[in-house]
Amino acid sequence: MAAADQSRRNPMPEVSNIQRLLPRFDRSVSLLCWAYNEEDSIREYLERARQLMESCVEDYEIVLIDDGSTDRTYAIAEAFREEVPRLKIFRNETNLNVGISSQRAIQRASKEFLFWQTIDWSYDISNLRSFLEHLKDCDIVQGVRRTPDVREGISPNSPASLFGLFDVKRLTRRSDTAPKAIVSLINYLLIRLLFQVPLSDFQNVTFYPTKWIQSIRYESKSSFANPEGLIKSYWSGKAIKEVTINFIPRAKGKAKGTRMKAIRNSVGDIFRLWWRWIVLGKRGEIKKGRIYGVSG
Repeated sequence: MAAADQSRRNPMPEVSNIQRLLPRFDRSVSLLCWAYNEEDSIREYLERARQLMESCVEDYEIVLIDDGSTDRTYAIAEAFREEVPRLKIFRNETNLNVGISSQRAIQRASKEFLFWQTIDWSYDISNLRSFLEHLKDCDIVQGVRRTPDVREGISPNSPASLFGLFDVKRLTRRSDTAPKAIVSLINYLLIRLLFQVPLSDFQNVTFYPTKWIQSIRYESKSSFANPEGLIKSYWSGKAIKEVTINFIPRAKGKAKGTRMKAIRNSVGDIFRLWWRWIVLGKRGEIKKGRIYGVSG
C-alpha cells in the first residue's frame, strides 16, 4: 500500500520496524505547528504528533500557534492540552498567515532542536527517528520530495530537463493537484535560480538547532520564511543533509498556502529580498555551506 494511502486510512503515524528498534532520541526536540480554522483536523493532528514524538524522542514539546482561528480550533487544542501538558499553545490576535506564525513558533521553542509538520500532515515523517540522528553529524536536515525529478537526476540547472519537471506524474507526486504542484514547482525554480542555493527542496520539513534558527533575523513575512532560513543557513556555512520526506495529499480541511494572496505575498518577498541581497549586496559575508544530497 502506498504511504499516502496508509496515512489517509490510518489516523495514527506508521513507524517502520527499523525505527522501532532504535532507542529514543536522547536530545530534546520541539515539534512546531500553526493552524488557521482547522477544527476538523486539529485533534487528530495533535494525537498523531503526540504518539510519534513519544515513540521517537525522550524529551519533547509540541508548540502550536493558533493563527487567529474563528472556528473551534483553539478550543479543541485547549482541551487536548489538559490531557497532554507537553502541548504549548499561543494565539495570534488576528490571522497573520504562515510566515509570521512560523517565526513566532520558532521563537517559542525551548528544546535543543526543532522541526515542523503541517496540520494536514502533508509530509511523511514516519522515519523521524532516523532524521533526528543526522543532527549529530550535520547542522540542518532538510526534507526532499522524492519525486522522479530528484531520482532521475533532472536538474533545474539543465534547460533541457525543465519540461520534464512538468510531467503530470511528477506534478501529482508533488502536491494535491496539478495546478498546486505547478505553483510549488515554479516557486522552487524561482528561488533556486535567483539565490543560487543548490538545495533539492525549499518547502518541506526542516530540522534545525533551535538556538541557530532563533538567531536568524527574518526579513520575510510570507511562506518565503522557510526558504529564507535555509538560504541564510547555507550562506553561513552550515552543513545541510537532505533526506527523503514525501508529500501526502490532504484528506481533511482546505489548504490555504496556494490562495492568490499568499502566492502574491511570497513572490513579493522573493523579488524584494533578491534585490536587497543579490543586486544591492546587502547580505553580509558569504561562507557557502555543504549540502549532502539524497543518495540511493
